Amino acid sequence: MSRSSNPGCRVVRPGSAYAGKQGLNYFEGIAAETVGSTGICMHLLTMPPGARAKAHLHESHETAIYVLSGEAHTWFGDRLEEHVVVKPGEMFYIPAGVPHLPANLSDAPCTAVIARTDPKEQESVVLLPELDGLVTADPSAQRG
Repeated sequence: MSRSSNPGCRVVRPGSAYAGKQGLNYFEGIAAETVGSTGICMHLLTMPPGARAKAHLHESHETAIYVLSGEAHTWFGDRLEEHVVVKPGEMFYIPAGVPHLPANLSDAPCTAVIARTDPKEQESVVLLPELDGLVTADPSAQRG
């Protein structure tokens, strides 16, 4: 079996950021647009204090999140009735098609590595504006 001298391996140094449909800014990473990936994307997200995404889902793609620093609050479920806080060193899995809304309720930035089975990253994002008002800044005041 022969191997190409250039199998398409690439190093990506996150530098440029782009605005995601979800309302947060992501650092460019591994995606169809940057390296030609066909089954995965992975990028770095830093949510500043008080940042909050729009309620959304990814139609047919799974998401895995690894928090490097800070805390990420995430509400999820059909009516965002579930709530979890993901801390440094923890991973969080979101199945395809599950509505969710992440936020940083702390006074410190939250940085996470996000991987998704959607190589085009933003293609499967479906905004759910009807759910945005269900999440308040106080997790204990959450209504489902």
